[in-house]
Amino acid sequence: MFIFSNYTDTSRCIQFKCSTENSVNSYLTAGAKNGFSGAIAVVKNGKTIINKGYGMANKDTQTLNNPNTIFDIGSNTKQFTSTAILKLIELGKLKLTSPLSTFFKNLPLEKQSITIHQLLTHSAGFNRAFGGDFTKISRTDFFNRLFASELRFKPGTSHAYSNVGYSILARIIELTSNKSYEAFLNEYLFTPAGMQQTGYLLPKWNTLQISNGYYNSVLDKGTMISRYQEAGNVSWHLKGNGGINSTQNDILLWLKALKENKIVTKESFGKLTTAHVSNPKEASDYGYGWAVSESKKYSVRVYHNGSNGTFAHSIIWYPKDDIYVVYATNAASSKVEWLAYRVANIVLNESYSPKPIEVNIYSYMMSYIDQHSTNKLNTLLTLLQENYANDFSSRVLNTTGNTLLKLNKNLDWAVELFKLNVQKKPKDGNLWDSLGDGYMAKNQKEDAIKSYQKAVALGYKDAQQKLTKLK
Repeated sequence: MFIFSNYTDTSRCIQFKCSTENSVNSYLTAGAKNGFSGAIAVVKNGKTIINKGYGMANKDTQTLNNPNTIFDIGSNTKQFTSTAILKLIELGKLKLTSPLSTFFKNLPLEKQSITIHQLLTHSAGFNRAFGGDFTKISRTDFFNRLFASELRFKPGTSHAYSNVGYSILARIIELTSNKSYEAFLNEYLFTPAGMQQTGYLLPKWNTLQISNGYYNSVLDKGTMISRYQEAGNVSWHLKGNGGINSTQNDILLWLKALKENKIVTKESFGKLTTAHVSNPKEASDYGYGWAVSESKKYSVRVYHNGSNGTFAHSIIWYPKDDIYVVYATNAASSKVEWLAYRVANIVLNESYSPKPIEVNIYSYMMSYIDQHSTNKLNTLLTLLQENYANDFSSRVLNTTGNTLLKLNKNLDWAVELFKLNVQKKPKDGNLWDSLGDGYMAKNQKEDAIKSYQKAVALGYKDAQQKLTKLK
């Protein structure tokens, strides 16, 4: 059974705490100069080693990230869903063996016997997802389409991560409790834990603390909370499996409440964090909303990650060493998405020296483009090959060009990047479509038409509507 220690701050500077805090802080402070933006909290043996923010929560207002900054925690939402399910089991409302046919009528035969346990462990056979996080869809249409979809495998015979499986669990929570998914979480999980800044729409958000998301550290995507508020709801493509917002301090309260059995019993918590299924393709097993792995060096690690491409979030726990790492970023990239694991290694191994946090390739390109004209394209390409050989690709060129279009700046550069891409991959209709968009942004309609025609000829159907509108 995994047991949490109490969290208490200490002002005394014991040797371990000071050396570890300095190491983590120095590493992330240096990283912030290269674009890292987020927050870290490390707790060992009940003592807070570090709990600090880095970089900007909002570049326009120059608001700094801090332990009370509100981040999208992505798929770490799943541990709230799984805990809510076990709470309902404790209340006598559900069983782990309860089949889907208990809650949903007219199910296809192969889905009727899928159990709560199989949904919790991603062993039900459902696909990962079939729509975007903010795609509008009615509840009826979502579940009709989901239950009509073909399963990837016979339930209980394999393991494959499924967001929609956790959306089904969210609906089961609603049907069983006669409350909305978020209302149940707020009443039975968040309020008992003292978490006031966690949820989708219900919290009285401290608007000064809500972070904006910066795609590739460059493009301001705004806040996820504002998108929920504008829509007036949370799409079923997201509900239950991702998208909850929270703070570092609230997540620490959550972990503390689990340890103290304020939410569920010690037995239930053990079920959450015990491996129930394994996946030969991955280096970890899966509990209920938590992944579990074991190594000879560090014994058991209980953890989970979440990301929507702009925000990323990690919770890592080493029960044997009683170490917890909570990490959030509002500017996810390949350079920082898995930063929590480097920090964990700093804490676990004093001799560990992590690779410095580098400027991500998009920030590097945008900075260069801002300072040079397009006649320096070849120089940029040389620099990218020298410094980002493993990251450089046609996708990076396309994404950077499209980012320039969205920002409506350096449009000559956007077109040059798109032209380079179609030279490298002349049979990719998507790249020709992007070139058409670049020409349109510059009001070069004849060139845009030719590019869209090429995209359509190569089978990229999305360009047809643009072509029809132009003609």
